[in-house]
Amino acid sequence: MASAASAMSVQAGRVRTLKEGLRGEAGAGPVVYWMFRDQRVRDNWALIHAVAEANKANVPVAVVFNLFHSFLGAKSRHLGFMLRGLRQLCHRMQHTQIPFFLFQGEAEETVPKFLRECGASLLVTDFSPLREVLKCKEEICKRVSDSVTVHEVDAHNVVPLWVASDKLEYSAKTIRAKINKRLSEYLIDFPDIELEPPTRKWVLTDNHSIDWDDLIADVLRRGAEVPEVDWCEPGENAAREVLMGSENGFLTKRLKGYAMDRNNPCHPNALSGLSPYLHFGQISAQRCALEARKLRNSHPQAIDAFLEELIVRRELADNFCFYQPLYDSLKGAWGWAQNTLIQHATDKREHIYTREQLEKAQTADPLWNASQLEMVHYGKMHGFMRMYWAKKILEWTRGPEEALEISLYLNDKYELDGRDPSGYVGCMWSICGVHDQGWKERPVFGKIRYMNYAGCKRKFDVDKYVAYVNKLVRELKKRKAGNLLSQKEKARRCCDPED
Repeated sequence: MASAASAMSVQAGRVRTLKEGLRGEAGAGPVVYWMFRDQRVRDNWALIHAVAEANKANVPVAVVFNLFHSFLGAKSRHLGFMLRGLRQLCHRMQHTQIPFFLFQGEAEETVPKFLRECGASLLVTDFSPLREVLKCKEEICKRVSDSVTVHEVDAHNVVPLWVASDKLEYSAKTIRAKINKRLSEYLIDFPDIELEPPTRKWVLTDNHSIDWDDLIADVLRRGAEVPEVDWCEPGENAAREVLMGSENGFLTKRLKGYAMDRNNPCHPNALSGLSPYLHFGQISAQRCALEARKLRNSHPQAIDAFLEELIVRRELADNFCFYQPLYDSLKGAWGWAQNTLIQHATDKREHIYTREQLEKAQTADPLWNASQLEMVHYGKMHGFMRMYWAKKILEWTRGPEEALEISLYLNDKYELDGRDPSGYVGCMWSICGVHDQGWKERPVFGKIRYMNYAGCKRKFDVDKYVAYVNKLVRELKKRKAGNLLSQKEKARRCCDPED
């Protein structure tokens, strides 16, 4: 047993102890992995750690997932994608002989209750820098038995957040060297999961079966305001296909255009397309980096640019949200940015739009309208357009606080990868100058970096992008109307005894 556990050991720096349990005379109880941010079986350091600890103690191990009644306004688009991926994960777990349990409600209640019922001695959980999750874990640590130890594993970042830096970093420049210094230590391949059957079997009297169809149908009804998208198939297998597929994989077929075209909204296929999978943890950033690194000799410029976004920029976003609790507020910006935005808050605006007008893309700017429609209907706005989109909201609202509130509301409501540290930091960069420097002072923006329509026209074919989005939206609306018609016809036939 010791050999398997040691072969699967996770580097000590990747694991933090949130609570040290008291060892009782009754011996160790089961290990429970509360999966949250990293929703995958493959390449998951948290799951690897949980199984290794169970093997070492000769106890059973289980995975639990808690479906919150409402998490930061998630809709059908987000919950449908997540649950379809979890359904696949549940089936995959059956092959590992590790039981999977899904609860609904508040994790502060469901997780401690489960730990008591099964007599667990170790809780392993994913790392997330978001306030709500940190607060939830604090409460769980208070509610679990004194004998329970709680470990947090950073399976999301290549270099664990607390290893990369112990403070709030000012910019990519200040964190890049720190990450690169530890990269060779942490950018390593994953061991296989080898579960050794424990002497004690997993026994729970409650029969826990999951009706995935009913569960998914329920969240789709409740969050129907923002419907699912069909261009992005959920799950681990689909994520691997996007990364390395033989037909249209990013590394296998589309990498060549990344360095030159990733900032051109007219070339959406140049992007990796991995952000939804990374957000829901359906693929490991470390796996993406390992596979990408193999191609550096043939595509050095593209690989370097991809790894900068995948590792440095993503981990910088986690750093900001973890060390700056006000990561979604003007108060979380640097002092110079707060001062300049406040000084220019009352500057005259050419246009003032309400949140409703912005949400419906009812502005005088066809480029901005196209980006908003792309996000609302497609669930993903091009990365370059996200910057322009947020900066125009600053220009068209009554002040920076309102601009930030609206941009985060729209981003989290419609983007498939919403409610993510990268999304919060993207809006904070655009509106509040986070991770940026001061620029030439001008009305409304103050010293915040400025972007305008003319600048976009110099960078790419604006008319072509607008036409592309308009065509995309027409096709999506037509498809949606056809689906509704077929559903109504199906319902009619079910109710008509003569058919």
